[in-house]
Amino acid sequence: MRIGINVAKLREGTPAEYIGRFLFGGLVTVVASLIAGRYGPIIGGLFLAFPGIFAPGLSMTEKHAIERKAQGGADGILFARAEASVEAAGASAGALGLAAFGLTLWKALPTHPLTLVLPLAGAAWLATSLLCWWLRKKI
Repeated sequence: MRIGINVAKLREGTPAEYIGRFLFGGLVTVVASLIAGRYGPIIGGLFLAFPGIFAPGLSMTEKHAIERKAQGGADGILFARAEASVEAAGASAGALGLAAFGLTLWKALPTHPLTLVLPLAGAAWLATSLLCWWLRKKI
């Protein structure tokens, strides 16, 4: 599968699905903020890293893939699971990239200016994410 953007798939979702997805993400953010207020920013940051819209988004992907296959008269459960697994793999690669971004900031910010560290951290995120995606394809 090639990495790409398919804007047409945005039309598959209903407004209620998108609202639910973003409400769940907002709720995760509020809970992380409450945890940070109670236990400090380090513990709160761990919870803020939770992918708040990942689970609802993945379920939307599966549901819509099943619906597309059903319109053609086929059982799309296996196809839908495969499509969702590709999205999960991409999210995992992005999460590892985010870890590289955070690690770069954590280690470099105390001794270097933000104007230098931020682009470096962005490059670390991009390189790590692409490397993970490439490794996934090779394995």
